Amino acid sequence: MEELGGKKRLRRLPGLTGRRGGFSLIELMVAMAVSLVVLGAMYSVFIGQNRTFINQESIVDVQQSVRAGMDMIVREVGMAGYDPVRVNVDSNTANNFNGVTVNALQLQIKADLNGDGVIDTSNEETIVYAFDATNKRITRTIGSDTQPFVENVESFTFAYVDGDGNVTATSANVRRIRITITGRTAKPDPNYSDNSGYRTYTLTSVVAPRNLDYVGN
Repeated sequence: MEELGGKKRLRRLPGLTGRRGGFSLIELMVAMAVSLVVLGAMYSVFIGQNRTFINQESIVDVQQSVRAGMDMIVREVGMAGYDPVRVNVDSNTANNFNGVTVNALQLQIKADLNGDGVIDTSNEETIVYAFDATNKRITRTIGSDTQPFVENVESFTFAYVDGDGNVTATSANVRRIRITITGRTAKPDPNYSDNSGYRTYTLTSVVAPRNLDYVGN
């Protein structure tokens, strides 16, 4: 502080100017614009990654559902024709049964699981798999009880093959069954143009029930 003519005056320190610290309005607007651009880019990346994750999760769900369903069908079809007391080769033809019944609309299997020589149609000695096109699922029927078996199914087909590898329409000649399940995602993907947005997964298995090889022998 200096005294000039009896008056006191503050002395400005070297290096200081008259401008106070802070940002101008233009600087703040530029900073906000840049922040919005960065946030927009980050949001786009997040949305893209989240969509990819959801799609992959849906596909995995379909694969697991189809594989689990196919595994159980294959195991049960593998028991078709089980005939421990050999009723199919005795002199009484009235008690004969076909392990697999040829039918284009359903897959029916029979097995004498309790070995009493009689096929019980009210329990698991008779099982029917069919495709419910309306509800897009495979059903499993035992007796009069029909239950959903595999959900979100695009198609369920099967072919009956004889011992020479040819498709047959005769139940007694069936030795192999070719089963194909095509599952689909539970919801359509708006970014997937094919199949109305539904992604699909197809699995095929050829089952050779060992008991059918002994029919007639």
